[in-house]
Amino acid sequence: MKFLLAAINAKYIHSNPAIYSLRAYAGAELRQFIELAEYTINQSMQEILSDIYVRKPDIIGFSCYIWNWRLIQEMLCELPKLLPGVSLWLGGPEVTYDAGQILRRYPQLAGIMVGEGEATFRELLEYYAGAAGEQACAAEAVRQKEKGKTVRHCLQEIPGLCLPAGYTASREPVDLSTIPFLYHDLKPFENKILYYESGRGCPFSCCYCLSSVEKRVRMRDISVVKRELQFFLDNKVRQVKFVDRTFNCSHSHTMAVWQYILEHDNGVTNFHFEISADLLQEEETALLNRFRPGLAQLEIGVQSVNPVTLQAIGRTMNLEKLEHAVAAIRSGGNVHQHLDLIAGLPYENYESFRNSFNRVYGMRPDQLQLGFLKVLKGSGMWEQAAEYGICYMEQPPYEVLYTKWLAYEEILRLKRIEEMVEIYYNSAQFIHTISFLEQAFPTPFDMYEALAAFYVQKGYASADPSRARRYHILLEFVIEYDSSRRAAYEELLTYDMYLRENLKSRPDFAAELSPYKETIRSFYKKEERERCNLPDYQNYDWKQLMKMTHLEPFSRPVWDTAQMTRGYEAEGAPGEIPEKKRYLALFDYRKRNPLHHEAAVRIFGI
Repeated sequence: MKFLLAAINAKYIHSNPAIYSLRAYAGAELRQFIELAEYTINQSMQEILSDIYVRKPDIIGFSCYIWNWRLIQEMLCELPKLLPGVSLWLGGPEVTYDAGQILRRYPQLAGIMVGEGEATFRELLEYYAGAAGEQACAAEAVRQKEKGKTVRHCLQEIPGLCLPAGYTASREPVDLSTIPFLYHDLKPFENKILYYESGRGCPFSCCYCLSSVEKRVRMRDISVVKRELQFFLDNKVRQVKFVDRTFNCSHSHTMAVWQYILEHDNGVTNFHFEISADLLQEEETALLNRFRPGLAQLEIGVQSVNPVTLQAIGRTMNLEKLEHAVAAIRSGGNVHQHLDLIAGLPYENYESFRNSFNRVYGMRPDQLQLGFLKVLKGSGMWEQAAEYGICYMEQPPYEVLYTKWLAYEEILRLKRIEEMVEIYYNSAQFIHTISFLEQAFPTPFDMYEALAAFYVQKGYASADPSRARRYHILLEFVIEYDSSRRAAYEELLTYDMYLRENLKSRPDFAAELSPYKETIRSFYKKEERERCNLPDYQNYDWKQLMKMTHLEPFSRPVWDTAQMTRGYEAEGAPGEIPEKKRYLALFDYRKRNPLHHEAAVRIFGI
């Protein structure tokens, strides 16, 4: 008997912790009957079907989410043709809240595992293995009886299922500390993000989120967590992403985990946490400020700054405390912060979203994510959508189309703005240019709105220009909106480009290097003799140093936005800064900022 647990992930770098957790909880005796298979939504249905076919499973269980539900539905129709007699099971958030309807729509299904699945799956596996007459399972059943545990003899006795005949009894949540560690073998996770769970549930009641369904928060025992974190650290895993919905809801748990990764930092592993910044205590912030740059990154959901909207969605948040916490973390310059907004929420119109954007943008996160409301099955918003006049897609990802307050045309405009934010802000490839450009517009939102309109007008929106081309497009935009400072923008763009990489071909807007060739040669010859500025290049001569690093002349302090802005204001816009001083910027590509991956830079006056 073979039970295939199949996951279809959104990207190759993702893994599916659910199927690994089900297998781990099943125990050593039953694990022999389980096979795991991971695919991506970028694979064709034929490719996935053929792989499942050659595995010849007796039972298949699919892990269902909004990103893979369409593909799974298609496969449900085809698999019985290829594997007659196979039992098909579903589980996951996408099928938990309307399981009865799904079973009526797909009569070929044997059933659906509803809600938390570890204990349910183990009993389901025991049932199938026992029905198949497997001796190992029979022995396991005897052991379970000896421990005083119930052994199920029919599906109707297993809690947590939805069967064609109806729902079985509800399932009590498991003790998280009893779920075995998922990652003893790291081979299946090479080049993938590892997901880790130290807690389930959320103390808040945000009506757009499924985590609000379970009000109770359960934590994994901290001694277990530390032991498992050490496994990641010992194996120098590149990134571990905590999936706890509000990681910092427990001060003692938060401090214990953060103190441990600080004290045992291996210099490689990055840990990702989703937090509520307004809950951060000074002790926690002080601890974060001691982290190695790149040790941790934080995802902070703001969603809106409109108090009426926040009240309507049941979100409890002290915005002033959140701003203070974000600023305190940013002051350390060592922790990447990712802040989220959601468009399409109740009472949030275009102007209100503009205000939310500007206020959150003003917090200067490393990334600002513009998301669009997804009306998830089982959430409070799902039940209230009609009341709020929220029209959303019938099929996954159930994204908002329009609301009482936000027209479809405005949603489309915000999507174009989202793309500009992704390209020119979140990429961290235009940091200095964009910071300077903001001064030419009433607000940052107005700048991205104008940039989005420019992309549409020029036909760039559908062209998907290359990264290098985007610098030139930004210069085109500047010439149209702030042409009097074109020379400054050309230097800013040059600086931003060389921060990212040692370019093989020089951009056509960069300054002519001919007047500086002898100065640059002299600099590198002196560096070969004295080794003052590039200590990591001891074995290279001056010609090699020239190729491996880059020295660029500038007539403005482009690395300092505040100084650039003050200079223009002193001269009276739109005049130019007098070119009283020139600089050389040395870009060292062996040393990079862990947060934005910029080259280390040293500035010299000439």
